[in-house]
Amino acid sequence: MAGEPIDGQVLILTAAKASVPPARLPDLVDRAQKRLAPALERYRREYERLYADDEREVFLVEWGHWETLGDDLEVSDRELAAIRRAHEEQLLRIGRRTDREDTFETALEIREPVCIGTDGDRTNGV
Repeated sequence: MAGEPIDGQVLILTAAKASVPPARLPDLVDRAQKRLAPALERYRREYERLYADDEREVFLVEWGHWETLGDDLEVSDRELAAIRRAHEEQLLRIGRRTDREDTFETALEIREPVCIGTDGDRTNGV
């Protein structure tokens, strides 16, 4: 599998807020990553990339994108909400670390984030 797109501390924070058992969240995030990683090149072509480093790339996608992914992942609404929240929290954590939190929060008002682990396979860096 490709790299882990969500930091451990973000998973802990998200699990505390989510309506799924904390032990279940890492499995859900891994399941989403297995679906997203093979589509990385498509995301690079079709969506705005907000951030990239050696571990992950973060894209902004249209509202409803996660619902489509949820259908593919065959997860419950609660599980999907937890996965989506983990991706949002990861983006906000990156924003705090890079002094871009306000920019990222504004972006979240109009689109949803998707974090995809890269295992250092980054092209066209941001």
